[in-house]
Amino acid sequence: MLRKILSLAIGASVVTSGLADGPADNLPENVRPIPPAGIEIPEAVRADLSEELEAFASTIEELRNQERHAGTIADYLADVEVCHRAVSDALEYSEVFNKAEWEWAPELLAIGRQRAAALRNGETPWVRETGKVIRGYRSKIDGSAQPYGLEIPEGYDSEGHEPIRLDFWFHGRGEKLSELAFLRQRALGQGGKISPANAIVLHPYGRYSNANKFAGEEDLFEALAHAQRDYRIDEDRIFVRGFSMGGAACWQFAVHYAGLWAGAQPGAGFSETPDFLKTFQGETLNPRWWEKKLWRWYDATDWALNLTNTPTIAYSGEIDRQKQAADMMVAACDEVGLRLVHLIGPDTAHKFHPDTLAEIEDRLASIAESGRNRAPGAVRFVTYSLRYDRMHWVRADRLTQHWEPAVIEANWSAPNRIAATTKGIEAFSLVFAPGDCPLDPTMSPVVEIDGTELTTPKVWTDRSWEVSFRKSKKGAWEWAESPSGSPEGLAKKHGLQGPIDDAFTDSFLMVAPTGDAANAKVGEWCAAEMEHAITHWRQQFRGHARVKKDSEVTEEDIARHHLVLWGDPSSNRVLAKIAAQLPIQWTGERIEVGEQFFDASSHAVAMVYPNPLNPERYVVLNSGFTYREYDYLNNARQTPKLPDWAIIDLSEPISSQRPGGIPTAGFFGENWEFQAPPRAR
Repeated sequence: MLRKILSLAIGASVVTSGLADGPADNLPENVRPIPPAGIEIPEAVRADLSEELEAFASTIEELRNQERHAGTIADYLADVEVCHRAVSDALEYSEVFNKAEWEWAPELLAIGRQRAAALRNGETPWVRETGKVIRGYRSKIDGSAQPYGLEIPEGYDSEGHEPIRLDFWFHGRGEKLSELAFLRQRALGQGGKISPANAIVLHPYGRYSNANKFAGEEDLFEALAHAQRDYRIDEDRIFVRGFSMGGAACWQFAVHYAGLWAGAQPGAGFSETPDFLKTFQGETLNPRWWEKKLWRWYDATDWALNLTNTPTIAYSGEIDRQKQAADMMVAACDEVGLRLVHLIGPDTAHKFHPDTLAEIEDRLASIAESGRNRAPGAVRFVTYSLRYDRMHWVRADRLTQHWEPAVIEANWSAPNRIAATTKGIEAFSLVFAPGDCPLDPTMSPVVEIDGTELTTPKVWTDRSWEVSFRKSKKGAWEWAESPSGSPEGLAKKHGLQGPIDDAFTDSFLMVAPTGDAANAKVGEWCAAEMEHAITHWRQQFRGHARVKKDSEVTEEDIARHHLVLWGDPSSNRVLAKIAAQLPIQWTGERIEVGEQFFDASSHAVAMVYPNPLNPERYVVLNSGFTYREYDYLNNARQTPKLPDWAIIDLSEPISSQRPGGIPTAGFFGENWEFQAPPRAR
């Protein structure tokens, strides 16, 4: 699988123009709801659809009960469920936005019923269809069935052997882009399309309208893994592409995962947060110090060095205000010695110019002829988090400090020699998959790191090779038998590095308290914030959060999920078990944070930390994803608003931007130890 190697449409294809919503959307005290309320559906129509949904739900439940005994059903039931859930949620949550949607709903349900009937017999005829095909996968994050769309070229032979190119197309911003609206677009082909020759186009839903961030980021990889079961996708000819909000998505996939793609083609959108919001939205920014630092998660400008590793073609309309995104990336690339190709549609606003699009397709076709180079002679890699730990054959294993630049530049130019320079790196590995290592297997490779030469074990006969290095306590590089490069005990590592929002990119379980809080005000706040987190997970990330009472949590839950614990040590029995092992101490009287103390009757804790009951998973206290209603109004605002931990002052009211006052917050150290936050910020 491609992810394991790592550890749409022109003009009208965007759902909305993506233009700034104006000064009214800069008022936190008066935030319009996103998604907005839907239209009224005639009662007769609602009654008919509800009756169909009830019967269809019974069919799905029958199939679900057969899952354990029928692998085909387990693998493909999500393809059925997305048809049901799109209509069911649209009705339940008043998210039907035009007459065409509810008129098409019976057709979508008919597609689902046909699939269910075939699946009952162990058949999946839709995986052999060409043209526009709607699909669904089971999300690891919350267990929901998530939709995606495919365009399969007419000449594709499902029984053949030749692999085929795949282009991802990331959609534009659509505040009314429910699952029903998305599947209608993908089935009917509304909004236009890109048309690369002899290629599959995969349209991720991206978990709604978040520029494919957080769970929207995982959506790409989960949809790809699902599609790879049925289609012979050439892993060396995968392109990422998008326009408007989809262009912003493309920028982040291009810089974070550059080593995976044959090429990237972002159009318009935004490429970073601060300049875009100031110049495009006219917003006055007053970020907390940790918010500013966490812009580095998705600000593509900070990661421009990584475009060394994949061919990239940026596009802008000449008179499009969102040309700002590519202009920022041109400047960022120039700073690291790269000349970014920036094609500009003449006298064109927020759409593709047809002649420029034709040139883009020609250039991408030329790039596709050679495909991705899995083992380039040189790798230049910058990261700010071990969430993004891999570029081609270089893997970062330990950073000096998260959210500060960590750079590895490595190259091989002789049969047995690799030279590397580093900055902000404490441990790293060189990893070549079988068949990829270019070094001479008869010689012991010499790796020079920052001037220190180390002799390493030979390459294996299948031309695979993995070797790890770490800094000693004296700061000298040495060969390491263990790839972690970490001291004994806890350490920040790939998939377990924070901040709070990272916990919602993998399987999580909300754990509700059954006891009484030590302080009534805290209990009321926790209950309100839990309800908010569950509601807004569905609204903004289009899933249904798993929820259990603290008395119902099992050993299997602890093994499989990040646990999101709501309440305090008095009310939540799981939290009570681990409270003494956390770096922030919380009793009925006070909260102790380093040398600071807070009154527990009016304060609460939000944090992420390795779960003491299973250190390979997170425990989160009293937080869902950390951006709120104000941030839904512009995708560039959708950045983490809390770091690894925060104290919440309940004397300040919950708002559209914060869960209360935040007198202090910070990041844990590289061994998950408490570190005092900067004072003068």
